[in-house]
Amino acid sequence: MPSRQAEQNANNALGALLNSMMPTCAVRVENTRVIAAHPALRLDILITAPDRAPVVIEAEFMPAADAEQEAKDRLGLEVVDGRRPIEAAIALRYPEGLEFSGGMSEAMRDARLEYAVFHRDRTRFPESGWLDGSPADLAELARLVSVPQEAVDRAADALQNGIDRAVEALDEMAMLRPAITRAIADLLGMSDVRQTRRMACAIIANAMVFHEQLSGMHEEVKPLRHVCGDSIADPQEATLDAWAVILGINYWPIFAIAKDVLEQLPSGDAARILRTLRRTAQRVDAAGVTNAHDLTGRIFQRLIADRKYLATFFTLPASAALLARLAVAKMDVDWSDAQAIANLRVGDFACGTGALLSAVYDQVAARHERAGGDPANLHRAMMEEVLYGCDVMPSAIHITGSTLSGMQPNVGFGQSRLYTMPYGRQQDGSVAIGSLELLQSSTLMTLFNMSDPVLRTGSAGEETAAQALVEAPDEGFDLVIMNPPFTRATNHEGAHADVTNPAFAAFNATRADQTRMGSRINQLGRDTCYHGNAGIASAFAALGDRKLKPGGVLAMVLPLSAAAGLSWQKFRQTLAKEYTDLTVFSIAANGRDMSFSSDTGMAECLVIARKVGRKTDSKRRGRFISLAARPQGFVQASSVAQGVLASQQVRQLEDGPYGGGELTLGDSPSGEMLDAPYHPDSSVWGSVRLSDCSLAQTAYALSESRLWLPGSAEVIELSVKPLGVVGKLGLVHRDITGPPPRGPFDKTTASPTATYPALWNHNAKNETRMVCAPDSQLRVRQGMEEKAAEVWATASRSHLNLEYTFGSQPLAVSFTEQDSIGGSVWPNVIFYDVRFDYAFAIWGNSTLGLLCYWWHSTRQQSSKARITIRSAESLPILDLRALTDAQLAKAEDIFDEFREKELKPAYIADADPNRALL
Repeated sequence: MPSRQAEQNANNALGALLNSMMPTCAVRVENTRVIAAHPALRLDILITAPDRAPVVIEAEFMPAADAEQEAKDRLGLEVVDGRRPIEAAIALRYPEGLEFSGGMSEAMRDARLEYAVFHRDRTRFPESGWLDGSPADLAELARLVSVPQEAVDRAADALQNGIDRAVEALDEMAMLRPAITRAIADLLGMSDVRQTRRMACAIIANAMVFHEQLSGMHEEVKPLRHVCGDSIADPQEATLDAWAVILGINYWPIFAIAKDVLEQLPSGDAARILRTLRRTAQRVDAAGVTNAHDLTGRIFQRLIADRKYLATFFTLPASAALLARLAVAKMDVDWSDAQAIANLRVGDFACGTGALLSAVYDQVAARHERAGGDPANLHRAMMEEVLYGCDVMPSAIHITGSTLSGMQPNVGFGQSRLYTMPYGRQQDGSVAIGSLELLQSSTLMTLFNMSDPVLRTGSAGEETAAQALVEAPDEGFDLVIMNPPFTRATNHEGAHADVTNPAFAAFNATRADQTRMGSRINQLGRDTCYHGNAGIASAFAALGDRKLKPGGVLAMVLPLSAAAGLSWQKFRQTLAKEYTDLTVFSIAANGRDMSFSSDTGMAECLVIARKVGRKTDSKRRGRFISLAARPQGFVQASSVAQGVLASQQVRQLEDGPYGGGELTLGDSPSGEMLDAPYHPDSSVWGSVRLSDCSLAQTAYALSESRLWLPGSAEVIELSVKPLGVVGKLGLVHRDITGPPPRGPFDKTTASPTATYPALWNHNAKNETRMVCAPDSQLRVRQGMEEKAAEVWATASRSHLNLEYTFGSQPLAVSFTEQDSIGGSVWPNVIFYDVRFDYAFAIWGNSTLGLLCYWWHSTRQQSSKARITIRSAESLPILDLRALTDAQLAKAEDIFDEFREKELKPAYIADADPNRALL
């Protein structure tokens, strides 16, 4: 047996590996004289870089009793080079037996390391236990923690606070000299509202943050204090002169429109704004995180205009990092080959402020660095050739250019591939629908980078005509990654009630233009997976599919309805027939934590899949990951992605109620994984938003006519069929009371003598028992008596809940003593045998019935499940036709026993004695 090696040998081997993976950093091993005031202190491994906070690794062989304390003791110590404090320290445990390796370098390359990171605020990640990973995973962790997220948050808050103070000057100007603020709004392609004025201040602030950084890189660039300090007589003129110098060097995406906005301001107001934002920019620079690529995007996502119509919700940085890491991992690329990377094409056709493109860039650069390359050498190709970004917001494209340029701010580049897409009424009288115009062809005339009259093409600074040619060839992209708008043409509720077509109501589009734009998407989306009820997101999914080359990767943030909604059926069918290696992330939490974007208020999913390049009807399988909570930072997102990528075999949906593969962050569970089929028949993906995968396995077995309960080895066969096979669904409410000539009835208040009673709305107080009283009555419209008779023929005693709030409602099925019409949330279910009504009511409200309902429904809203009348046709229920006469009679007896019993809301079904008895 080889003799035991010293820990220093292991540290040297690990340091050599890290040095090869982090060529832009200095990796020092077993060094003294590196800590100020502690020259004798020896650090195991110290990682430093000019633009990063230092990171220390303290490593020991198992049992590593002192590694954690030694790591914590290093926090706050100042490194001699740069006199910067250690912000993060990693405690590392070498695996058992490594100390007896004959060849330490070879053994270290294949070792599985255990580690935890400590931050200066004394927080530990993970909170308990250890992360497990390769040396490459450790290198990624060290890279991430060198920019502390807390510092980024402080800088972002400082920047937003400064913008909020600066915008007061523009608000006063809007009242006193509105022509000026209107001119600024025109530059940004927005209407003159406070949100636009905040955006203008943010653009200036963004330029000033870059200005402060550039002043240390270029001698000819004066620092901010010399151009807009308190002693400068005319800070506007001095700043414009300084920005002209910067534009002579490069940096047009950042400074061109900022300069144009600043030129519009009167000198007094400009001085007030510049001095306020100068202090803000200096605070941000002092935070030491100007190299954090998400900083600019985060601020601008908070300010983005027209969100209620464009639904441009901010992809949270950690969510973007998670999606990008999984997507890039599916790409087949030699990451050491800079030319191979330069040949890639990555597109985001709804790029917003560039969060996803930035995250992809970050992943590509990190992989290239770990393969021994210098990310700076990629920058020109990434900006000029690789990254394509499209959006309808000129200001958003400006910020995308800023965030991407900021990845390597000292490396110049020429024309970028960032485009402001035509939207709304055009000069020739036609209408355009933004990036979705690319559904018609590979080439399109479009505004480039910024809106007329800016006329800038890119960071090199040349001026061109207002329009440029964007080439986005079909099957031309290796990766399409998007978080598209979720708005729907058919969503006419709440804030959209007075809007003709909410999907196209942005930028003050007229009703006529909204109608024409709706017709345009219907035309271009024909024969694709686009569906009006699914919304614009499904059109972007179709666009992504069209632009993706065989072997390419599709990665999207989508509403959770994409997993189960009937209107998303063609999308799921496309994935089942033309894609493989499907990964779907969702979040089991409720509230705002169930989304990967900020402030959506609805559940979302991440969908990542690889295009196979040929159509096939074979069954395919995907990995469905339900997270306990959305990732709270880059380190957590990276660790979650690492856990998914490292997992090999995962229990399948069909394996029975034994749960899925557990994801952990140290000792804490972070989610579960389940391997499940996704069929060409586009059936729902029920394996989403799961706190416990065994529930999905039980529900799946039940839908396949098997009662297989957790903890039981016995499988009971029973007949389960789609509701549409056993019975018939009634009419949608618009066919009952819709505008003439569609609906023959008017709805009024309930009456005990009503000829046409109706069960229309939810009323939790009146829906605690299976028997419900009609809450409305219908009156026949004059001249529509014949149609009213046809509609009334669909009346029945059974009603299905279409919008089931598990947190407050007990009933999935209700029963009315007399035939009644079902309204918007209680449509009719009609059976050929009236005895089925009793059996349906007791099955539908039993725990098994609730489970089938949950499995089949969309779960996009917090604690709420939805189905439509059409999707209800495939709802699995007990096959009532298989019941004998004696069983049907028994069902009626059970119904009579329970008709007066109170049931509790579904979420506490386990604590409901009546539900248990049922």
